[in-house]
Amino acid sequence: MDRINTAKTIQIFLPDGSPRSIRIAEFTSRVMKIISFPRNKMDVVGNRPEVNDVGVYFLFGESEVSGRPLVYVGEAEDCYHRIKQHNKAKDFWNTCAIVTSKTNSLTKSHIKFLEWFCYTQAKEIGRYELENSTIPTKSYITESMEADLLDDFESIKILLATLGFPVFEDITRVKQKELLFCKGKDALATGEYTDEGFVVFKGSTANFNESSSASGASKSLRKRLLDAGVLVQKGNVYVFDQDHIFSSPSSAADVVLARSSNGWIEWKRDDGKTLHQLIRE
Repeated sequence: MDRINTAKTIQIFLPDGSPRSIRIAEFTSRVMKIISFPRNKMDVVGNRPEVNDVGVYFLFGESEVSGRPLVYVGEAEDCYHRIKQHNKAKDFWNTCAIVTSKTNSLTKSHIKFLEWFCYTQAKEIGRYELENSTIPTKSYITESMEADLLDDFESIKILLATLGFPVFEDITRVKQKELLFCKGKDALATGEYTDEGFVVFKGSTANFNESSSASGASKSLRKRLLDAGVLVQKGNVYVFDQDHIFSSPSSAADVVLARSSNGWIEWKRDDGKTLHQLIRE
């Protein structure tokens, strides 16, 4: 029954046939849709009428310092006109996603509220660093309209994640009996193997001193995490100041143990079973 209640059908249209170019995503039974496009398709996407509509938009990129994903949240009565201005003024972004209504029902008050709510949710969840220099303000809307817009936000959240931008997706902790642990000399980390990669949870500790076996890649990753504030030195250990998703169990274990390691063996459940035994056997 849970699967029936949570199942979704999303239509993604590729105007020029390329999955890396312009993409238009929408629920067949809802009014919100998203037009996503790479920055080098600015001129091409400008020929589509929906990009000139009133809406909320997101600019996505990556920090050159921390390597973390970046997002700018904005709103406009003519999204394409506003994004052309960003194209001249902002360097960080490489992909844009414009949210509009299939029924042309959004007003200035609606998009101001959605901009504010999207910004606050993105900041609270913390998956992306926010590039906004000015914090959006909440517009006044009726209680009933707020309920409708919060429902629209759920559509935006799912559509963006489907397009590869999980900016509003929580990193959900597993039940205690399913937690995985990685232990070292001074390290004690807890985590979870997820659809997106391996999550090391906030509060986990990592060894401070790096072993001679630590690879250049793992040393570089630890430095980026320190620069980004994900790792913070406390005494003789590094502490994870926030949940962090690694690309693999081994890269997570490398950072925690400060040496080259096999994460499939180092991450274990509290009964001693390794991730390898739990997933691969």
